[in-house]
Amino acid sequence: MGLDLLASQTPSPLILGEALTLVSWWKPLLFVPPFVAWAWIISAVLDKHAAKFYLERERWNFIHCGAGLAALAAIVFMPPVGEGGSLSWVVSLVAVPLILFASVGAYVASANKDERVPASGRVSLDFIKSAIGTSDKPGKKKAVKGKLGTPVLTLRRPDKSAVEVPEADSPEFELRLAAETMAIKGFDNRSSRIDLIQSAKDAYQTVFHIDGMKVPGETMPAAAGVRLIDFWKAAAKLDVNDRRKKQSGDVTVERGSVKNKFHVDTVGGPSGQKLTITIDPEQQVRKNADQIGWTAEQGDLIKSWTNTRGGVILLAGGPEGGRTTTLYTTMKIHDAYTNNVQTVEAEIEDAIEGVRQNRWDAQAEGPDFATLVRSILRRDPDIVAVADVPDAQTAKEVLKADQDKCRVWVSLQADGAVGAIQQWVKLVGDADAAAGSVRGVVAQKLLRKLCINCKQAYQPAPDVLKKLGLPAEKVKQLFKKGGEVLVKNKPETCPVCQGTGYQQRDAAFEVFEVSDGAREMIKAQNWSGLKAELRKGGLPSIQQAALRKAVEGVTSVEEVLRITAEPQAAKPAAAPAKPAAKPAAQ
Repeated sequence: MGLDLLASQTPSPLILGEALTLVSWWKPLLFVPPFVAWAWIISAVLDKHAAKFYLERERWNFIHCGAGLAALAAIVFMPPVGEGGSLSWVVSLVAVPLILFASVGAYVASANKDERVPASGRVSLDFIKSAIGTSDKPGKKKAVKGKLGTPVLTLRRPDKSAVEVPEADSPEFELRLAAETMAIKGFDNRSSRIDLIQSAKDAYQTVFHIDGMKVPGETMPAAAGVRLIDFWKAAAKLDVNDRRKKQSGDVTVERGSVKNKFHVDTVGGPSGQKLTITIDPEQQVRKNADQIGWTAEQGDLIKSWTNTRGGVILLAGGPEGGRTTTLYTTMKIHDAYTNNVQTVEAEIEDAIEGVRQNRWDAQAEGPDFATLVRSILRRDPDIVAVADVPDAQTAKEVLKADQDKCRVWVSLQADGAVGAIQQWVKLVGDADAAAGSVRGVVAQKLLRKLCINCKQAYQPAPDVLKKLGLPAEKVKQLFKKGGEVLVKNKPETCPVCQGTGYQQRDAAFEVFEVSDGAREMIKAQNWSGLKAELRKGGLPSIQQAALRKAVEGVTSVEEVLRITAEPQAAKPAAAPAKPAAKPAAQ
């Protein structure tokens, strides 16, 4: 009987075999494609991208490996779902790609926000396709490339139509390649602006503006330079035959999924035509109050001015000194929905929500700049921003505004706060009237930021700190530009800043309220006394604000000394003040 009972408890071979078949043979194969695609993108694209731009490669590889282990756990340890757990594999099949590509999405979001990654290096679907070699048809690119190269950009006119690519081996094809080469060099070296100017009687030269510095580019025969200018004029739908009048237009440049706006300006003169291409002008002036660069105390004072009315606030800077950016930022602080806020500009760089922006066109028939300012001030606005003061008449029209109700922000070219007030007195022509109108002054200078990828820390000498007015007991280290990074113990040019040691720009400000004592100094035109009165508020000067940024590691002492030195080297770059001139972006 005991043997019979034992025999009855022994399962048959058939039942045992069925119990071992836990899942169909084909179901695990469904998990292979997501793992293969994920591993391919990680190894072929993201890992190389992180290495190229020094984006904490080891940490991201650890995150990706963690995502892979989590995806495996979702397959092995998925709890039963459905009757008898029959739907568990379906849930796992959905969960695995989500887990895997969450790490990909996290990397893309982080990398595209990192300032070490230029716009051309940002990760997108087209970028991934190009990196793994699936976007180009085999053989086609090589067949066309040859000696001349291959157009890689899409150029679109203002009406969104594409500029056609000419037939290969034609002169027009070579011209197209030359235009694209200029644009790509501008992208690759992080230019904010590209100039094409006549450098000699029979030669033109490209000049790239990189972080506020002019870097000479290619030199070409004069005939080639004129043809290149005509190409960009035609792309922007400007009058190619008019080689004297100032003309402006826009061209959209597409490089894969990245789109950039080229604002094209051309003008003729005794030395020939000049082409200026401003890359993404809106982005250059689009900053909020937290990004602009003033200290917390300076920002609080400026914000307090936006809550009061009446009088003039002077906003000063040098040529290409970022005044437009600061003017736009202050206008955004005002509540444009409860106040009538307007601007008067020769060139509207960006749209400001809720603000009525009035453009003065120097080429069109109509009132002069001062007359347009007078017309706007007569409409009883609450806040008016005047983007330039080209003549004394404009300053006199500003003084006619209601000094109790209308706040006028006046942007003018000057070196420092005291220089701005001196310039205002000169324009008004009456020291008493000028002193009575001014409520405050904002002055700024742009400085280059150290590249965060290659900047080098060092211990400054005590005598150097003493000359700078910095306390040796508190400042233990400063930073200087690098330009190189070590790759496998070998120095290589930094890929982020291309060896310059700097990347992007910041601003150092001085913001002063004009007290009654300062007003008396203005009336007496006692400029040394005015400087002392302005400092009584306790807010930093431009040099002090710039030194703070050096101590914080934002910039170098060399850069601080460069921007705060007497403006002798900067004078040749200055152009005569003209209301029709395009305000420079920060």
